[in-house]
Amino acid sequence: MTENTSTDKLTRLEEEGELAADYLEELLDIADLDGDIEIDVENGRASVEIISEHSSGLDRLVGEDGEILDALQELTRLAVQTETGERSRLMLDIAGFRAERKAELQDLTMEAIARLRATGEAQKLEAMNPFERKVCHDVVAEEGFLSESEGAEPHRCVVILPAEEDEVEEAETEGSEEE
Repeated sequence: MTENTSTDKLTRLEEEGELAADYLEELLDIADLDGDIEIDVENGRASVEIISEHSSGLDRLVGEDGEILDALQELTRLAVQTETGERSRLMLDIAGFRAERKAELQDLTMEAIARLRATGEAQKLEAMNPFERKVCHDVVAEEGFLSESEGAEPHRCVVILPAEEDEVEEAETEGSEEE
């Protein structure tokens, strides 16, 4: 990608964030909720977060397991798409819910990897949405294992698999050299 193309993409993503922020500000006004909106660009996508010192009211926009947050994210993406004519991949977080969930998922995945190392058996995680599965797949890849998603929405889940045989032998050799 040329520097100009990279700058154009960054500008487009910042514009997505601004459009999303405008949409969400209107939503907060309608719901009579207080919140500040932070806009960023992370991992090649616009990222918008609604924060508040008094987040109890914002919890209503998250829902029990983030279902309302997911719906608001889709509505916000559609609002941005309506304005730009292009598909939006923006991420929305409210009151730090996604950040906390990401940390929980990373821990959950590391525990499953520890079980896989101990037993050598594939580990199946709970059903997750696409955002959650991506977090798990990223952790698995960083740890040198393989993973795949199986099942159909909304019951799609991540399965963590043992690494290829020669990768396992290589890891065991490296582990014994470190001791």
